[in-house]
Amino acid sequence: MTKKKEKKSPKMSGRAIAALIIKIFFLTVALAYFVLLIAGRWMFPSGNFFYIGINIFDTVSEGPNVWLRSVSYMIFLLTVSFVVRFVLKQLARLLTRGRALIDLLCSFIKYIAVIVLIFAVLKVWGVNTTALLAGIGILSLIVGLGAQPLIEDIIAGLFIVFERVFDVGDIIVVDGFRGTVKEIGIRTTQIEDAGGDIKVVNNSDIRTLINMTSQLSLAVSEVDVEYGESLERIELVIKKNLDMIRRHVPDIVEGPFYLGVSKLGASGVTLRFTAKCPELQKFQVERDINRELKLLFDKNDINIPFTQVVIHEAKPKRRRAVRVVDAKKASKFVKKQRKRTKGLDDSEN
Repeated sequence: MTKKKEKKSPKMSGRAIAALIIKIFFLTVALAYFVLLIAGRWMFPSGNFFYIGINIFDTVSEGPNVWLRSVSYMIFLLTVSFVVRFVLKQLARLLTRGRALIDLLCSFIKYIAVIVLIFAVLKVWGVNTTALLAGIGILSLIVGLGAQPLIEDIIAGLFIVFERVFDVGDIIVVDGFRGTVKEIGIRTTQIEDAGGDIKVVNNSDIRTLINMTSQLSLAVSEVDVEYGESLERIELVIKKNLDMIRRHVPDIVEGPFYLGVSKLGASGVTLRFTAKCPELQKFQVERDINRELKLLFDKNDINIPFTQVVIHEAKPKRRRAVRVVDAKKASKFVKKQRKRTKGLDDSEN
């Protein structure tokens, strides 16, 4: 009998443990605060100094403890902000589109909560927030003249979201960098490539891009065969097995299609095949088609050439005879494939 090895759970770093402890502590304090806030009117007598301090909705009583009221504002606003953003993120998981808008909304909620918290605490400490707002308005006008790049990033981010140029989860190419959009923020966009590297781009710097997810992508496979092989026989073999290749490669949405002879190389004839598939599976589909063609050619004695040096006079190879009926079938098959792939993008990779 063999014993199954127990999988070891990955160890958490010290920073992750500290962050988890802080979250648990904050959630415990927040839960206790809301219990006291809701049940306090029955738990504490009327005019209780402690309950007046934690009840941020009590604006009638005078002289609340400013420290207690400040902490109460902080717990209330940060908790509400956290809960709203958590609900929105859970909703985003159920959506195929519009996740970028939810991410942007979460960013706005986080910043607004902090701004409201600052003004609420200042008001508790007796600061004239109305005059402060007027002063900030003038100051923001002055700062805004020197923070034009930041404003451009914010406006560009809004246009990206509302015009749906791309969304979270889309595969895009920006300045030659190809990757999946992980996050669209107020100021920047994060793109992760296949190797896990993340590129952070300012929204205003995204001027030209290619969205690879908006439509099906084209997987291209090119295979060489020997000059001595009969092209008509090979095309008949391909005709009989295209449906089989599609069954063996489930990521193919349309195709595969045989486009014919791509080029006459130094040592062989290049045949070109294409198929439409999702962008995320494009390269895997190309590898799978190559594998299926190799197995198919091996099964039917179709040789794939390799570079070799001939140092003697080669004897003429006898080509396998093809019946006139089979040659007509092959020609008919090529014409049919040409009609099916009319208008299909046949550009080089």
